[in-house]
Amino acid sequence: MSRQRDNYQQSFWRKFRQWVDGEVDTLTAERMESAAPVLQPETAAPAPVPQPETAVPAPVPQPETAAPAPVPQPETAAPAPVPQPQTVAPASHPQPNGAPALSPVTEGRGLRLYNRFYQIMSVLLCMGIILVLLWTIAYLPVFGNAGNPDNNEVSARYIEQGLKETGAMNMVTGMILDYRAFDTFGESCVLFIASCCVLVLLRVDTAPGENPGKKKHGAAGDPAQVHLPEQLVDDRIFEPKNDIILQKCATVLVPVILMFGVYIILNGHLSPGGGFSGGAVMGSGLILYLNAFGFRKTERFFNEKVYRRITVSALTFYCLAKSYSFFTGANHLESGIPLGTAGAILSSGLILPLNICVGLVVACTMYAFYTLFRKGGI
Repeated sequence: MSRQRDNYQQSFWRKFRQWVDGEVDTLTAERMESAAPVLQPETAAPAPVPQPETAVPAPVPQPETAAPAPVPQPETAAPAPVPQPQTVAPASHPQPNGAPALSPVTEGRGLRLYNRFYQIMSVLLCMGIILVLLWTIAYLPVFGNAGNPDNNEVSARYIEQGLKETGAMNMVTGMILDYRAFDTFGESCVLFIASCCVLVLLRVDTAPGENPGKKKHGAAGDPAQVHLPEQLVDDRIFEPKNDIILQKCATVLVPVILMFGVYIILNGHLSPGGGFSGGAVMGSGLILYLNAFGFRKTERFFNEKVYRRITVSALTFYCLAKSYSFFTGANHLESGIPLGTAGAILSSGLILPLNICVGLVVACTMYAFYTLFRKGGI
């Protein structure tokens, strides 16, 4: 017979046997044994040992002693009751027209009903819009039909009489800035309104007369502590990052980009281009200058006041110029605005100044969007 190992109880084989027999559950975190309790052999209870009887001692008589007289206690006045603070029930919020206040349960129920109503109405509104659009598409003319509205004399007139009536070599520019100039004016107004909305939503308000991002100096000329809103406590106000490579590249590229944008605007009536594309190029040049040299240097020549003056002046001139042009044309009057020589830079009547106005609005809007999303101001 083999001898049992000294560490048999702690060996792997012994633990495996216990797990197979169900004595130990290895899946539990505390590894508690789940084996049945081991039965102990029954042992007979020991017989009671008889105790010897002891005689009870007789009671010893005690001498009678007189009871002491009661000592009179001084009368103490009963303490006055302490007034308890009266708890005032919370006043209910006054309701209009003297209506009773609503309980929290009623208010919660009303809020849930409102949310449910809001969700249902949102779904119904979206479904209604989808149905209206599908119904409109169903009534569109068949593609390729000779009787479609696009197959009419309008496009033929643009092609045949456009150069004579507008003086623009670029047919597209003559159409959007002469025949459909009010549509383009509406698009420019949409850009201006969009920038105003972004300004209202993202602008970071500061104290009156305080320029965010500019340090205050004390009486002795030492820089004082900068008081800025929490939205501006960011590394964005400490631009530029002294990136020499970016600054050197911007020094060369920004003038070229701005000049190319001006070229696209001024030649919009002669070649492909115009105010929208040229303004986008000029806006990208301003954004590159801002990233290279920071907000402080950019605000020396372009700030919020300059933005307002340029956009308002451009839109006002556009509106007045085309209103005069349409008024004279509708009443068969001579406008007195010469069309010039076709192909020359100073030609096509009002198209050139209108292109400039559109380009300025687009460039200012692009720069305004970027600065508002970067630091909450222009």
